[in-house]
Amino acid sequence: MDLPHHVYQAAPKQRGRAGPPTVLFEDTSSGAPAMRTPGYNMAGPANEMQGDPAGNNLFTDPMANAAMMYGSSLANTGKDMVNKEFSRFVSVNKLKYFFAVDTRYVLKKLMILLFPYTHQDWEVRYHRDTPLTPRQDVNAPDLYIPTMAFITYILLTGMALGIQQRFSPEVLGLCASTALVWIIIEVLVMLLSLYLLTVHSDLSTFDLIAYSGYKYVGMIFTVLCGLLFGSDGYYVALAWSSCALMFFIVRSLKMKILPSISHDTMGTGPSNKPQFRLYITVATAVFQPIIIYWLTSHLVR
Repeated sequence: MDLPHHVYQAAPKQRGRAGPPTVLFEDTSSGAPAMRTPGYNMAGPANEMQGDPAGNNLFTDPMANAAMMYGSSLANTGKDMVNKEFSRFVSVNKLKYFFAVDTRYVLKKLMILLFPYTHQDWEVRYHRDTPLTPRQDVNAPDLYIPTMAFITYILLTGMALGIQQRFSPEVLGLCASTALVWIIIEVLVMLLSLYLLTVHSDLSTFDLIAYSGYKYVGMIFTVLCGLLFGSDGYYVALAWSSCALMFFIVRSLKMKILPSISHDTMGTGPSNKPQFRLYITVATAVFQPIIIYWLTSHLVR
């Protein structure tokens, strides 16, 4: 039966005014939260947090502020104690001196290490009995180049082992520890020799570490030539870097150890002391190629 025309027109208006259908059961199969009723206050938790003074009490509570101040003072005290204990063994000011370098100094120093035969003036300059910083005097020893060269050598070692399919963290750690131990042994032997022979020189422990660490520049050059040109390139680079390093060590230590020879000759010390000082200088220089070969020969095949 067909409905009257006026009834057919009124039905849509009633549907448009009607509210949403009542949900008898909530669909919780998808894990979504249940549908909230229109009268639910969505900002209720936020308003509760704003109205609850407990959150603000965390910053205004005297006990919390006292705890924070005590923790800060305790951290500062611990930092001061660490710095004090560190200063007992290592002088921070001296350590800063050996890292006072710039780009110009680094480039000139690398050229001297690889081509020392063209360098003429090897004398270390002083200002009011204080040696100039490395950035002011290219002949001053530094620890920046040895440190960066050591890190570069370790990275180059990992690359060389990876090319030869022999890389592993254990092997790389062994190479790094071996290189570090060689420096420690070399510096200790040098200090012991100077002490037993009662040699008074301007060399400090940092100076010896610097001169011992300069060998890593030659080691990097040697390994790179070996990787690029094979064993022939390795031995040619080894010969060149060894001769250059020996020449550099002799000329540098000559300004630190040998100047006091005349004082021993004029004093009451034994007459063979000048010869021993010369032997120490030469032995230190000759020992460098042996270490270079020992630490780089297994990286080139």
